[in-house]
Amino acid sequence: MAKTSIIERNKKRKALVEKFAAQRSDLKKILKNPKTTDEDFFAASRKLAELPRNSSPTRLRNRCSITGRGRAYYRKFGVSRIQLRELISYGKIPGVIKASW
Repeated sequence: MAKTSIIERNKKRKALVEKFAAQRSDLKKILKNPKTTDEDFFAASRKLAELPRNSSPTRLRNRCSITGRGRAYYRKFGVSRIQLRELISYGKIPGVIKASW
């Protein structure tokens, strides 16, 4: 199981991403628009740089909802490969069976 501090840090990042999502997308639209003047471009670029670093969605980490494991994460199920295998073995995930041949 992952350290509690790491899981909590990721939760704080999720909150910051949600809080600044609209502001960040507005600034990025200004930057992507080819008709933007140089002054507006640099002002938007400066404002984007002044936003908190952890408000960027790329700093989020997909984590297992059960253990908090950060690696081998399956998006479809929201858990890591280890927990996925256990859940499948116990029959907790409908429509999925363990392969055998």
